[in-house]
Amino acid sequence: MAEPLGPESRPVVGILGGMGPEATVDLMRRVIAATPAQDDADHIRMLVDNNPAVPSRIAALIEGTGPSPLPELVRMARGLAAGGATMLAMPCNTAHYYAGGIVEAVPLPFLNMIALTVERVAAMVPAGTQVGLLASTAVFKIGLYEQAFADHGLPILAPERQDEVMALIRAVKTGDTGAARRGALAAIAERLVQGGAGIILVACTELSIMADAIAGTVPVLDAMDVLAEEIVVQAKGR
Repeated sequence: MAEPLGPESRPVVGILGGMGPEATVDLMRRVIAATPAQDDADHIRMLVDNNPAVPSRIAALIEGTGPSPLPELVRMARGLAAGGATMLAMPCNTAHYYAGGIVEAVPLPFLNMIALTVERVAAMVPAGTQVGLLASTAVFKIGLYEQAFADHGLPILAPERQDEVMALIRAVKTGDTGAARRGALAAIAERLVQGGAGIILVACTELSIMADAIAGTVPVLDAMDVLAEEIVVQAKGR
């Protein structure tokens, strides 16, 4: 029987968090739920920088009024690396706009939620399927998913009222995830299906917190689940 790995030999996941704080905790919860474990020692070590002071991605990318979050993200990544992280993950879709800068500055494997999610969707549906995308306005503006899906022949279908999606994202940031908000998210997803979406992709970690409210006749995939599952694969080898 193989000896268990000592603390110095085990993979350590460094999480660049705080965008928002509840989404960070949600990722940790999903990693724990996805980890096959019989005891505490079977779980994955996570170092978390839950930093709500990361400059606003919306202000930087949509409004053009705020500073780039990249310097702070690099500082966080370096701190996690110094603390013993052997890989990095970031539970914020929009912040992946800066993934290249993080990777360039910190020589650790970066589990790219965008790339992982696009590959998963492409394996689930045939080319030509419209992907109903629930995401922040910044994600649409910078084309974070658009080109990657286009490379697989998968067009994106956006909600008709993106302002309604942003209202839900802002509500979650205030802690409002009640029945009214959950119902509104389900209704937006249903309109995407009625508009021709063959799969719904939840690509905002605030919306991930309410994603279980979405039900319908097409598959629903949450990018946060994809990231959590990949963390388990990388850290546990399964």
